[in-house]
Amino acid sequence: MHRVSAAYEQPAGTQALQDPAPSVVTVGLIAFAVIQIGLALFMAVSPHAFYTAVGPFGAFNPHYIRDVASFYGAIGIGLTIAVNRVSWRVPVLALTTIQYALHSVNHLIDIGSARPAWNGYFDFFSLAAATMLLAWLWRAAAQEARP
Repeated sequence: MHRVSAAYEQPAGTQALQDPAPSVVTVGLIAFAVIQIGLALFMAVSPHAFYTAVGPFGAFNPHYIRDVASFYGAIGIGLTIAVNRVSWRVPVLALTTIQYALHSVNHLIDIGSARPAWNGYFDFFSLAAATMLLAWLWRAAAQEARP
């Protein structure tokens, strides 16, 4: 004879509904990792298309564009690792923020050198906005890391 229990049993599969949503830092890490790796691939695979669409500063040099792709790829990989390794978050976000800040300054210096001219302004302001967002994520990650 089977005993019937009056206790409610949760159906299988509802555990996923109880898992907390990813933190803003996790979402930011994933978003920036995708952007960095996407840019790295774009630069490495088609440096002339990247130059024409995004980086029309000075003379076209595919070697230097692929060099920059390696930096973006390394940052993207670091951000990807930091998604699951919480101890990596603050240092990787610090490094990425500093890189974006320096990149922003470089674009500010050359803001009028892009062709078409609007591209120089767009690049600078988008990099500066990304720098601010990264700085905010860096601070949020540091606050999450506090006991």
